[in-house]
Amino acid sequence: MSTPVRSTYPVPVEDLIPAARELTAELGNLPSRNRIMKEYRIGADKARTILDALTEPTSGPAEPHLRSVPDPGDAGRDDAAAQTPAAVDEGASPQVTAPADLGMVAELTLSAEVPAASPSEVRLVRSWPVLLLALPAFVAVWSGWVGLGELTGFGVVHPLPGIADGFTINSAITLPIGVETYAAFALRVWLSGRVPISARRFAKWSALSALLLGALGQVAYHLLEAAGVTRAPWQITTVVACLPVAVLGMGAALAHLIHARPAQKGDN
Repeated sequence: MSTPVRSTYPVPVEDLIPAARELTAELGNLPSRNRIMKEYRIGADKARTILDALTEPTSGPAEPHLRSVPDPGDAGRDDAAAQTPAAVDEGASPQVTAPADLGMVAELTLSAEVPAASPSEVRLVRSWPVLLLALPAFVAVWSGWVGLGELTGFGVVHPLPGIADGFTINSAITLPIGVETYAAFALRVWLSGRVPISARRFAKWSALSALLLGALGQVAYHLLEAAGVTRAPWQITTVVACLPVAVLGMGAALAHLIHARPAQKGDN
């Protein structure tokens, strides 16, 4: 973190520029004039001068270094001929033009940049097979959750009493819709890479937890069904009854983290 320059006497602009560069690196962008005035307690003219210094173009890349290494076999040759440098035309690509009889070996290190492929050259992998994979999984997961819900007390309810008495709904369908939909949503948020780090971390662990709960729910239903049990034990009923509330809480928290702005300095 950059250390503010404090002094009882006016600080020269030349001494403030290095500190301003550290502040720029810390913020990740160019600070405003008011920020510089407040940070270093200076006037508008000095702040403008510092901004001009920060926005000056940096010097270009260093010229490639050319070093001549004498051949060990020519140690006894004329010293004047051995110390003759190779000619390099300024503005042209570095080349060694030393005569062969001098026995000079040029070592030149150049960095090569490989151009990245353009978006048009990238071939995307088709994701339609996921729909084919999801169809049988949807049937199995849906039937398993609905069956487990009925064994734990979920069933037909009248959601609109006094308004539409004939309207009924089986509350067992809330289990596959809530748990499996949240697992898919959190998995998408985790792997997208387009959300804040805190949202990605929460999405990762909550998605894995939702998938694990889904797997345990399927296992519990099939074990109870195979054993001929018509009413689930109270332990399983307790866990299943809490699932809708847990899914609602995780979904609301993840949506908040996705749209939360980064914390600023000075926020309580």
